[in-house]
Amino acid sequence: MSAAYSRKISILKGISWRIVGTMDTILLAWIFTGNMDFAFKIGGIELFTKILLYYIHERTWNFYHIGKKLISEKDGVKIYTDKHWKSVAKSVSWRTIGTIDTIIISFFVTGSVKTAAEIGFTEVFTKMLLFYLHERIWLRITEKIPIKPEIV
Repeated sequence: MSAAYSRKISILKGISWRIVGTMDTILLAWIFTGNMDFAFKIGGIELFTKILLYYIHERTWNFYHIGKKLISEKDGVKIYTDKHWKSVAKSVSWRTIGTIDTIIISFFVTGSVKTAAEIGFTEVFTKMLLFYLHERIWLRITEKIPIKPEIV
């Protein structure tokens, strides 16, 4: 997979994840605040912060070939797949970053440390499951694409 193609996949994954993630955050914010204005403000702000954060996270994981399994190699073209533990590790690392972001945004919108913590820590569980499923779906979409050496 060329560097440019890999970046396009990262952008598409970021967009699709953000749709899922933002809907989850809006729902949780509404549950904990009872206020749709707060819910949409929190979701709207994190839509932008998390797209940037997710792109950086995804590019960092793509840069290092940790957790990749070589499936085949022919004529200098290598095809890899991610091992399951890599999806789990990515889920944990992303969730840490995402939770901190959500808590900070929720605090600034609601002014309540308690509410911000409730939203942030509940989404640890909902988002880790959703993120893992998102990773596995994208793996199925991209697993047949040949990997060419990237120039970094």
